[in-house]
Amino acid sequence: MKTHYIDSSKLNFDTIKKILEENFKLELSEESKQKIIKCREFLDKKMAEGGDPVYGVNTGFGALYNRTISDEDLGKLQKNLVMSHACGTGEEVPHEIVRLMLLLKIQGLSYGYSGVQLITVQRLIDLFNNDIIPVVYQQGSLGASGDLAPLAHMALPLLGLGKVYYQGEKVHTSVVYKDFNWKPIELQSKEGLALLNGTQFMSAFGVYCCIKVFKLSQLADVIGTLSLDAFDGRIEPFHELIQEIRPHKGQIKTAKRVRYLLEDSELIKRPKEHIQDPYSFRCIPQVHGASKDSINYVAYVFANEINSVTDNPTIFPDDDLIISAGNFHGQPLAIALDNLCIAMSELGNISERRTYQLLNGERGLPPFLVANPGLNSGFMIPQYTSACIVSQNKQLCTPASVDSIESSKGQEDHVSMGANAATKAYQVLRNLERILAIELFTAAQALEFRRPEKTSTILEKFIKDYRELVAFIENDKVMYEDIQQSIRYLREVEIALPED
Repeated sequence: MKTHYIDSSKLNFDTIKKILEENFKLELSEESKQKIIKCREFLDKKMAEGGDPVYGVNTGFGALYNRTISDEDLGKLQKNLVMSHACGTGEEVPHEIVRLMLLLKIQGLSYGYSGVQLITVQRLIDLFNNDIIPVVYQQGSLGASGDLAPLAHMALPLLGLGKVYYQGEKVHTSVVYKDFNWKPIELQSKEGLALLNGTQFMSAFGVYCCIKVFKLSQLADVIGTLSLDAFDGRIEPFHELIQEIRPHKGQIKTAKRVRYLLEDSELIKRPKEHIQDPYSFRCIPQVHGASKDSINYVAYVFANEINSVTDNPTIFPDDDLIISAGNFHGQPLAIALDNLCIAMSELGNISERRTYQLLNGERGLPPFLVANPGLNSGFMIPQYTSACIVSQNKQLCTPASVDSIESSKGQEDHVSMGANAATKAYQVLRNLERILAIELFTAAQALEFRRPEKTSTILEKFIKDYRELVAFIENDKVMYEDIQQSIRYLREVEIALPED
């Protein structure tokens, strides 16, 4: 059994990817346990001493902050908070995102600034380690005061409430508690607020998208390069000197990668009759590069967020302070996620244009990439499908982060809408994968009309492996299964490219 110890070291994307893909178990380090215990003991001591009201600990929530709660009702206040806030609706959050939510909430609570009981964090770890996935819904968070509704659904199983997925079935949490002989957690003061305040819904979607888009960005370069060669494109726009006089990092990296991928291609070296290529080929460094630079910015934001404390109020035992502030506000994430939507959408936009160009019957390629067009429609309609998806992505790129709506009687008068940005980004990510799969499907078909000449060794291997799933198409056939297989190939393939 592989174990990841939750401690003061920072989480990163590689570690998270490994934890999820290799089914690591989580365990609190002794350091983290002591921080959690110390903070809880400090809070209990402060509450016993009396003094000024502490928001959410012995007061109501939101606009009810001025309502004082008696000592005997502090635990009930927290339980009521979790139950009343579980108001999510819409589609269920994918299981891999919910697992990320659990991991990130555990990480945030482990720093010892939230005042939770050790047993509360341990129960979250128990859910993660036993692959017990709370049922969480995609709609309900405004992205400020944290992701209240989604995190409430994630927290319900701690109370023995709500539903979870366990051993492949959706069951009431009570079924799991009976199997494991667990008792519901009796929440203490501040704990419900610590569980619900936070950005783990937005963060989980963002981290998932980052991990996936790193690979899709690489595949966009590989598939775009394949299309360039199949289209009989020119290598000059990728010359090192061109990039040096406009030195955006992403542009330089993209051009270098294309040169590497085509290093020993026969097709790229043959004489060209045309002087210039369309922008979708000629401007690959500029367009792909801009998306790379945006993705790097988004990754920077989420790398910070997943190592942050985002609940409220925050407790500082060493400084004898309990501070009510706004670390739960999702504006940094909302803006980053909107940026990510645009970056991914543009990778798809230019990909579909290359698909379109390959079907035009130019540069020695037959119309729609079949030997007998007319009788056969060939690859006409896969491009329609790609165009449909590209158009949907454009609609999804309307920014969520510029929107806000007043809530809680005006106490929460500016919200980030980062949760909507997060679910949109997830859709755009899935759409990008489909668009790139259709370009690969098309470019591989076009390449066969260039035989016996070959592209580079790397790309020939890429196509050879692809052909084990998707064959060359001689005459019209049902094609949706080939598109699905192309998506599968993109998910499974690994290409070793040198560090840029």
